[in-house]
Amino acid sequence: MGLDLGTRTIGVAVSDEMGLIARGIETIRRSGTKNDLARLHELVQKEEVGAFVLGYPKNMNGTIGERGKASEAFSKLLQTEFPDAKITLWDERLSTVAAEKVLIDADLTRKKRKKVIDMMAAVVILQNYLDSLRR
Repeated sequence: MGLDLGTRTIGVAVSDEMGLIARGIETIRRSGTKNDLARLHELVQKEEVGAFVLGYPKNMNGTIGERGKASEAFSKLLQTEFPDAKITLWDERLSTVAAEKVLIDADLTRKKRKKVIDMMAAVVILQNYLDSLRR
């Protein structure tokens, strides 16, 4: 399961059974850690998830800023909630830019892009990770 962690939303993507293709499934509107985790538990069970790839925003110079530290903290929370799952922090620099480009190329209106951008960023994060495994 790929996750794009934001302050207001969490973009969620999963891969096919063979681990080749990522697809977006949801954008969770954040409503408190307890509710966020409850929804993730539902999705993990439904999609039979065994691992997480969590977007890890780094600054362009490679340093870790405030959002990166938030991802580190969420990673620890995920590990506590899902002790058997592998958690991977994945450099997500420019993933939102790539997702935005895909959506623009698909000719989505700004309003529609805003609704799915975080889910698409999760797809980009997960797809980049899956591609790296095949190299």
